[in-house]
Amino acid sequence: MTEQPRKRLEQKNGRKEVNSSLSKLARLRIVAAYLGEKSQHAWWPTSFFGTIGNQFLVPVFPKTTFLAQYHGATEGARRLHDEHIGVGQVFHLFRLPEETEQDLHNLLLNSPDAIDASIISKKESAEAALIELAGTKTGASEGPVAIKLADDIVSDATVRQLAQVYAAAFTGGVRAYPYFSRPA
Repeated sequence: MTEQPRKRLEQKNGRKEVNSSLSKLARLRIVAAYLGEKSQHAWWPTSFFGTIGNQFLVPVFPKTTFLAQYHGATEGARRLHDEHIGVGQVFHLFRLPEETEQDLHNLLLNSPDAIDASIISKKESAEAALIELAGTKTGASEGPVAIKLADDIVSDATVRQLAQVYAAAFTGGVRAYPYFSRPA
C-alpha cells in the first residue's frame, strides 16, 4: 500500500480542517479567473462572476451558484491557457493534476466559507488579493512563462510563484500564462 503524497484535509478535534495551501490555491484560482473575465481584463470571453452570470446561474444552481461560477470561469481560463501552452506533460493554474482538481472542487463544495467571496466583488479588491498572494513584485512577462516548482504543487511557494506572474501581467497590461511540470 502506498502512502498518499499529501493530506489535503487534516483531522483535528473530530472535524476536518482545510489545508491552508489548498485554500490559497483556490483563492488564487478564483481571483485570477475573475480578473481574466470580460468585464475586468478580458483575457477570456466569460462573465460567470458578473451580475448577468449570477442571474443566469441562480435559478439553475440555487445552492451551488458560486461553485457553478467558479467552474464556468475556470473552464474559460483553461481553454485560453491550453491554447497558448498546449496540453500534455505540463500543468497550469487552470489545469492541475486530477487529484488536485478534485480537492479544489471538494473544498469549495464542502467548505464554502473557506474562501471569502467578497474578494471578487470589485476589480480593485481582487487585484489587492492577488498582490497579497504574490508577496513580492516581479517584472511582467508576456506569453507562456515556465516556472520551476521547488515543492509540491499544493504549496505556499507554488501559489506565490503563480500569483507573482499573474499580478505582474494584470498590472502590466500583458497576458502571461505560467506553466510547470509536476515536481519530481
